[in-house]
Amino acid sequence: MLKKFFQAFRPPQTEHLPDPDAELALGALMVRVAQADRDYKLEEISLIDRILARLYQHNAIEAAKVRATCEKLHAAAPDTDTFGKLIRETTDLNERLAALDALWEVVLADGDTDEGEVKIVEEARVAMGLSFNDSKSARERVQSRLEAH
Repeated sequence: MLKKFFQAFRPPQTEHLPDPDAELALGALMVRVAQADRDYKLEEISLIDRILARLYQHNAIEAAKVRATCEKLHAAAPDTDTFGKLIRETTDLNERLAALDALWEVVLADGDTDEGEVKIVEEARVAMGLSFNDSKSARERVQSRLEAH
């Protein structure tokens, strides 16, 4: 009886998550990159929101809701490759390159490039069917934008 009493105050264990589309897959990858160094900062959360808003034309509240869903997907998530393959199979080359830029933007945001973050980006890059040169160019583009600000 006591067990049932305590379970009544716990959130349900089986929360239904949506099937990821390219947007949710990219968001989950950005969350995965941001959390790779075990230091998920407010700045990274805000950046992910801004990227989602920019790429998918969301207002701030919609972007935050999408990111929150992405955090849950990441926590329950399949491998990095699964998200990357989903992006590859459902988007064109320009969208995949924009996704790669977004991942590098999260990696480089705090000025401290963590090896775990780079590993996730590289796994995602391969799964998205992009080349090493695509990744190198994306990193350079993002770095240039960050230095310009």
